[in-house]
Amino acid sequence: MSAKIHPTAIIEDGASIGDDVSIGAFCHIGKDVKLGNESLLHSHVVLAGHTKIGARAKIFPFASIGHEPQDLKFAGEASTLDVGDDCVIREGVTMNPGTAGDINRTVVGNKCVFLTSSHVAHDCIVGDNTIFSNNVMLAGHCNIGSNVILGGGAGIHQFCRIGNNAFVGGLAALENDVIPFGIALGNRAYLGGLNLIGMKRAGIDRQSIHNARNALKFLFSSNIPVMEAVDQLDEELANDPVVKQIADFIRQSGNRSLCIPKAKGMDS
Repeated sequence: MSAKIHPTAIIEDGASIGDDVSIGAFCHIGKDVKLGNESLLHSHVVLAGHTKIGARAKIFPFASIGHEPQDLKFAGEASTLDVGDDCVIREGVTMNPGTAGDINRTVVGNKCVFLTSSHVAHDCIVGDNTIFSNNVMLAGHCNIGSNVILGGGAGIHQFCRIGNNAFVGGLAALENDVIPFGIALGNRAYLGGLNLIGMKRAGIDRQSIHNARNALKFLFSSNIPVMEAVDQLDEELANDPVVKQIADFIRQSGNRSLCIPKAKGMDS
């Protein structure tokens, strides 16, 4: 199938260009790049390194995708960036591949949206259907779940985990892990309760939402550590699929502490 390529675009020998792509003026595609079928690159897009872009991507001017990691320890080792299908990458977005100091790859899921000047750093994993609002800064080694929304200007500390269906408010400075379905707000960010709007949009039933609210009140309002409280949830709550997802996330732990409420008695 044919591709529509502007005569000023530069495509290096070795690059793999899919069917029915459109590549605008002054784009530059490196020799190790793989660009998926039906993708649209507006003008002045640069794809570099060992980067794979899935099908039907829409990438806007001045996006810099796949250039070497912003990590002083990076020594030129081969590493990869893999972006899934149906992603929208707006103006000035930057995404970097991984490093040998961690998993040596950066992975972005399907149907994600990255608004103007947002950044995905090295060795990050981003799930499906996740939205980065304008100027979101994702530091290295982070793990972001699916159906997550990051508000404009939010800064995410390296090694943070954010669970599925969570919401991080605009201008939040997040330095700890956010549980699935949680909502994190402020500088430094605290757990403000459950992302109720997101849960309803995801089709979570009322009983599971009720169970999750009760579980959070127990986990973060009791006088025992959260890691102990999670093992003391009553059987009804522990067996709820939403509560189980939250509990499993807490048990897995990570390099960062949990994002917790400002004070006891949180109203979720």
